[in-house]
Amino acid sequence: MDVSDILAAHEAKQKAVTVEKDIPLEVDTGFLTVTDLNPIDAESYEANLEDYLMSTARDGVQTLIASLFSLPTTSSPDGPLAQLPAPTTQLPRAKPLPKPKPLTKWEKFAKAKGIQKKRRDKKVWDEEKQEWVDRWGWKGSNKKEETQWLSEVPANADVDYDPAKVARDARKARVAKNERQRQQNLSRAAQEVVPTAGPAPVDVRKKQIDRTLAVTRTSTASMGKFDRTLEGEKKPKGMKRKFEPTEMSAENEKSHNLAILAKLDKEPVAKKHKKAVPNSGNSDVLNVRKAIRSASKGKGSAALAKESGRKGKKGKR
Repeated sequence: MDVSDILAAHEAKQKAVTVEKDIPLEVDTGFLTVTDLNPIDAESYEANLEDYLMSTARDGVQTLIASLFSLPTTSSPDGPLAQLPAPTTQLPRAKPLPKPKPLTKWEKFAKAKGIQKKRRDKKVWDEEKQEWVDRWGWKGSNKKEETQWLSEVPANADVDYDPAKVARDARKARVAKNERQRQQNLSRAAQEVVPTAGPAPVDVRKKQIDRTLAVTRTSTASMGKFDRTLEGEKKPKGMKRKFEPTEMSAENEKSHNLAILAKLDKEPVAKKHKKAVPNSGNSDVLNVRKAIRSASKGKGSAALAKESGRKGKKGKR
């Protein structure tokens, strides 16, 4: 029995493990990606699209799996695991590069004078304790004068002189000075960075100050007429009244007069509100409380009711 035809058909179905193309496939094992730069075969693509895509995908997956089996492996309870190398494909950044920070006042001075910055160590050696301690923070060496058991007192010091308190106040003053300088550096950096659109922050701040000064000038009883002006202060510009021209077209004059008549025909808002809101005890034409008070001579509604009952009984007799 000749089975050569059957074996040949079976071998035709089994494709080769190695993929050979005109342009070798680019494999990035770190990202588990395969890039095929070969041009598309127009005849195969138009003849059968699904088979062409399946064949191209098969070649890429076969190349990726072959590269994975060539990597070093480590054993695990789930089986051997391949150690992926570092990716070689450079991906674009998700966000733009950070802008360089503006130099502080001291950094500009050091750069101009050629001073090299020396980074201080976080730990310092304590001769008394014979160990390394923190330079700052809790139990730091900067608080040594506040916690030492013996302190030197000046000869002209007061009776209630406290060396620990003086050292603590000096340390807090240094912290406050550093924070103040940091805020000044931030404000200086904000002034140097000019926005792409709109005026500079300095100009905006100047306009705000001028506007605030003008408002405070007109907040007095004389509307700023008799207030003293500062040296070099400019006269505030007021709002100019706009008058309509004395000569206008007939259509404009007609529309203007009709607008005035329309405003006159409208009912005032206060009257509309009174009509819409029903009469309450406080908005009645007749003040009931005042009428009862005057009728009862200040005795109240109960006394007025008794008096009216008595008059009724007398009338029946």
